[in-house]
Amino acid sequence: MREERLEATGRGRPATFGDATSMPTPIEAIQVAGEYRLYTGISEFDRVLGGGVIPGSVVLIGGDPGIGKTTLLLQAVAKLAIGGQKTLYISGEESPQQIKLRGQRLGVDSPLLFILAETSLEEILKSVQNLNPSAIVIDSIQTVYTDQITSAPGSVSQVQEVAGQLRWFAKRSGVPVFIIGHVTKEGAIAGPRLLEHIVDTVLYFEGDKQHSYRILRAVKNRFGSTNEIGVFEMKEQGLLEVGNPSEIFLAERPAQCTGSVVVCSLEGSRPILVELQALVSPTSYAMPKRMANGVELNRMSLLIAVLEKRIGMHLSGQDVYVNVVGGMQIDEPAIDLGIVTAISSSLRDRPIDHATIVCGEVGLGGEVRAISQVELRLREAAKMGFRRCVIPERNLAKLGSSDGLELVGIRDIGEALDAVLA
Repeated sequence: MREERLEATGRGRPATFGDATSMPTPIEAIQVAGEYRLYTGISEFDRVLGGGVIPGSVVLIGGDPGIGKTTLLLQAVAKLAIGGQKTLYISGEESPQQIKLRGQRLGVDSPLLFILAETSLEEILKSVQNLNPSAIVIDSIQTVYTDQITSAPGSVSQVQEVAGQLRWFAKRSGVPVFIIGHVTKEGAIAGPRLLEHIVDTVLYFEGDKQHSYRILRAVKNRFGSTNEIGVFEMKEQGLLEVGNPSEIFLAERPAQCTGSVVVCSLEGSRPILVELQALVSPTSYAMPKRMANGVELNRMSLLIAVLEKRIGMHLSGQDVYVNVVGGMQIDEPAIDLGIVTAISSSLRDRPIDHATIVCGEVGLGGEVRAISQVELRLREAAKMGFRRCVIPERNLAKLGSSDGLELVGIRDIGEALDAVLA
């Protein structure tokens, strides 16, 4: 005979958010009040969330160790507390004294900001019910456990059960819950993939520790647009907002440098100008090297093949390096033309005009395809002082105004290279 303990499956919790009974209701009969959001006072954070924090929402934030997740949320709940909202910061990794020291460095001091060092979910929920805060932070979900599961904290079953109960609490009480999640060495949030499905919003902190700039990117948002980004600068007093990222990323751009071009990437609803650099040099290896930082390597290899086939450039004996200045990661196809022109500029040793910007998607036939939201991109380029823009001809035909820019419409990469390298 051996005694075994039965694990709880969570079926005893109410399955509905609110009333104990759930009846099918016609959608037109459902009453919805006006959308209300809590504003954290950090405009870049509110932008990524879709304009503020929705009551009852569950927000998951992931990122590399030391990237600034705890700093950002501590600043956010502190600003909510300053605005008169009672907030609770729950830490399973630091003691209250350690959080106090961090808060002193960040200038965080409010009688409405409460700190709790606890890892038991049952004790956390008791404290939350007694305090009745307007927002809570869990740092981090991998350290929290529930007595209903016998496995160790951080295991798949524990993370799944804790996240499910936190979601149930948030929906029932209307209190927004911010969850910090650890990431694996591949960069994905540790735990089951179900964790990202449970929550309402998933945010990733990006950036290189060697750079002071951090990018907060929304990859899932039930209450706003995805791929929205917020830009911060890490300083001694904490994370500071960057209101004009384009100015920051172009501040140290060299003049008359070959292989350098400015492209406009659309991140969510925000156009951002970044400098894209390429270096082409004769290879000393049997196989030439292809390295990319900030752009997808496979995409770069595809564009190199297009240049070799459609333009006749001999790149098989050249090492090619492409870099996005500032540590940004860009996946948008509208920067294809920038990669092509930067590589050609470095190979031919011809600089691109300092006041020229290029935008366009390149197809396998060498054609330059139209891009979306070209008006927003041109407006940002004009605001930053650019005078000339090379865009797909199809976009040029649909434009009403040029914001004072000289617009050059092109159909293929041959015309583009003639326009920027002539």
